[in-house]
Amino acid sequence: QVQVVESGGGLVQPGGSLRLSCAASGSISNFNIMSWYRQAPGKQREVVASITSDDYATYADAGKGRFTISRENVKNTVFLQMNSLKPDDTAVYYCRVQTRQYDSWGQGTQVTVSS
Repeated sequence: QVQVVESGGGLVQPGGSLRLSCAASGSISNFNIMSWYRQAPGKQREVVASITSDDYATYADAGKGRFTISRENVKNTVFLQMNSLKPDDTAVYYCRVQTRQYDSWGQGTQVTVSS
């Protein structure tokens, strides 16, 4: 199995920045995909960004130019640097880890953008 733990959420003012972290442990294959999703109140969960184990990154339109996903393979950790945050970015952010055998989610971390 794969365990996933997110951290780094909080309250930030519009225009501010946050860095989310996600640590994965357990049976992680050499090839894997680590992704960030978010779910705002009353809305469906949506992908924010993904990165493969060979560092190929993709972004959803909402975060392009403002969010950067990166990872440290040795530690099986993925980060989401979020800049120029807007109130619409308020959501619970989830980390997803897909390996050859498992598809695991973390419990989520709350991000609130408000003045």
